[in-house]
Amino acid sequence: MKFEELNLHPDVKNGIEAMNYQDTTPIQEMAIPLVLEKKDLLACAQTGTGKTAAFLIPILSLIREEGGDQLSTLILVPTRELAKQIDEQVEGLGYFVGVTSLAIYGGGKGENWGQQRTALIEGADIIIATPGRLLAHMQSGKIKFDTIKRLVLDEADKMLDMGFSDDINFIIKHLPKERQTLMFSATMPPKIRTFARNILKNPKEISLSVSKPAEKIDQRFYMAADEQKLALLNHLLSPFEGQKIIIFTSQRSMIHKILKDLSRNKLKAKGVSSDIEQDEREVALRDFKAGKFNILVATDVLSRGIDISNLNLVVNFDVPRDAEDYIHRIGRTARADTEGVSITFLTEKDRKAVKDIEALLEKEVEVQRITENLGLGPAPEFKVYKAPKPRKFFKKRRQA
Repeated sequence: MKFEELNLHPDVKNGIEAMNYQDTTPIQEMAIPLVLEKKDLLACAQTGTGKTAAFLIPILSLIREEGGDQLSTLILVPTRELAKQIDEQVEGLGYFVGVTSLAIYGGGKGENWGQQRTALIEGADIIIATPGRLLAHMQSGKIKFDTIKRLVLDEADKMLDMGFSDDINFIIKHLPKERQTLMFSATMPPKIRTFARNILKNPKEISLSVSKPAEKIDQRFYMAADEQKLALLNHLLSPFEGQKIIIFTSQRSMIHKILKDLSRNKLKAKGVSSDIEQDEREVALRDFKAGKFNILVATDVLSRGIDISNLNLVVNFDVPRDAEDYIHRIGRTARADTEGVSITFLTEKDRKAVKDIEALLEKEVEVQRITENLGLGPAPEFKVYKAPKPRKFFKKRRQA
C-alpha cells in the first residue's frame, strides 16, 4: 500500500514525501488505520519492520487534526537511545506539521533536568521518556498529565524485562482513564498479554512474524575457542573493509580488548556500553552514523531500537544470553528491505544456545570450523549435554 492512500493529514503526507517514504510495511499498513480510528492496539512484529513509524505517523496526523498546542501524547521506551531516536523521527516526519517533542532520559549534564522539567510543565506535543526518569520528575511534583490523549508503550517486552513494570503502573495511574493506549512489542510472552489486559480496552491485535529475523540476513556461525576469537574476527572482517559493522559482546570487559586488537590492525572503531557517559555514547553513535568510523563495538544497550542505515554486518562476538536477544542483535542489519550479514562465534559450551536459536528460526543452522585452516589450531567441538542423574533416596534401616 502507498502512504498516499492512507487517510492522513496533508501536512503529514508532505513530511512522509520529504522523508522519501513511499510504500508501507505490513505493520504500518495494518496499524496506521487503527491508530487513526483511535482504537487501542496490541501489536507484535519483528525488529526492523517499521514499528516506530507505524504509530508516529498516525499520531502526528491526529495531533494536526486536533490543532492543539499542549501535551497530548506520552511514549514510554526502555532506553535513552530509543528515546532519542524516536525524538529524531518526530523531528523529521513532523517538520511540516509543527509538532514539538522532547526526549526525557537519565544521564548527561545536569541542565538536562531543568530543560526536561520545563517541557513537562509548559508542554510539548509529544514526550518520549524512559520510565525511571519520568517517575523521578513526577515525584518532584507539579507534573500534570490531564491533557494526555494517547499513551504508547514501545518495546514493551524489553521494559518489563528491565523491571519497569511498577514504574509504568505508577505512571499510568496518573494518566486520564479515557485515552488511547498502544502497546508495541517484539515478542509476546504471557507476561505481556497479562500486562496488556490490565491497561488496554478492547484492543485490536496485530501479530507479524514473531521472533524471526529478516529473510535477507545471511546468518553465519563459526566455532571458536575464546583465545581464537580475535584472530578469527580480523580474518572475517577483511571482506567488509570500509563497511558499517556492529560487534556485540555480552561482556563489557571485552569491549576494550576488541578495540585494542582492531586498532592494532589499523581498523577505526569505538565502543559503547552502559559504563560510558551518556554524552560520549551519543557522540560515538552520531559519528558512527555519519561515517567518521565504521566499526562500533557494543553491549546489548544497542541491540534494540537503534536505526542505522546501510549497516552491512553484525558480529556476535559471543552468543547472547537469550535466543530472542540474538534476533534483536542481528536485526540491526537488513533493515528496510536491504541485505545484510550476521556472524556468530560459538564455543564448546554453546550447544544449548544454538538449539534455542534454531527453535526460534525453525530451522537448523550450519556451523563452520575454519580456525585450523587459518593456523589458529583446531576448532572446539560442542560438549555433549548430559542430563543430571536422578537422585536416589534411601530409607535408613531401623536398628534391630
